[in-house]
Amino acid sequence: MSSFSSFPFCNLFKNNYSIMGLFLSRNLASNFLYPFLFSKKISVDLFPKQLENMMCLVSPRTGRHLQRYDNGCRQVVGCIPYRYKSNETHDHEIEVLVISAQKGQGMQFPKGGWEIDESMEQAALRETIEEAGVVGNVESKLGKWFYKSKSQAIMHEGYMFPLLVNEQLDNWPEMNFRKRRWMTVAEAKEICPHSWMNEALDVLVSRQTQPQPKL
Repeated sequence: MSSFSSFPFCNLFKNNYSIMGLFLSRNLASNFLYPFLFSKKISVDLFPKQLENMMCLVSPRTGRHLQRYDNGCRQVVGCIPYRYKSNETHDHEIEVLVISAQKGQGMQFPKGGWEIDESMEQAALRETIEEAGVVGNVESKLGKWFYKSKSQAIMHEGYMFPLLVNEQLDNWPEMNFRKRRWMTVAEAKEICPHSWMNEALDVLVSRQTQPQPKL
């Protein structure tokens, strides 16, 4: 398996890792990696292993200078990563992926600030890659919720999207800070402390149970 160091340009920065890390964290991730993964023209089957190795070195975005606000509300976006369970009945039962919170207890879905240099869908995918290490198709928005921040005296405006997972990465930016776990919808609602996320999950489940139109 090729390693990240096999990239020719990496040798140029071998002794300047901090400079390379800064370059990757802002420019490469924003302008190449995330748009590449978000493009529907690119099949995930073509995702090179080298890019996964590169991605694990991409530092998550930090700071709030690009953060979007609307009437004083911080705008937050996230995804509910899901997949279809493998069973013989083909009943399209889903599993969802939850991650550990960096602060507090319980598990939750990946989410974070929507920034001014990206679309809402790109931000949702970026946060999901950074926090949960999965890649997939971002589907239509589940809704908008308002909730109060636990750490700040401000309201948040939260948007959630379903993400049908088609690749689970072995290496991802926050792999050393978070645990991830696939579970049933009922288990996720039991362990997730955020009512607005559970409401978003209800919307996803409702979509899954709706009759599919005949072609």
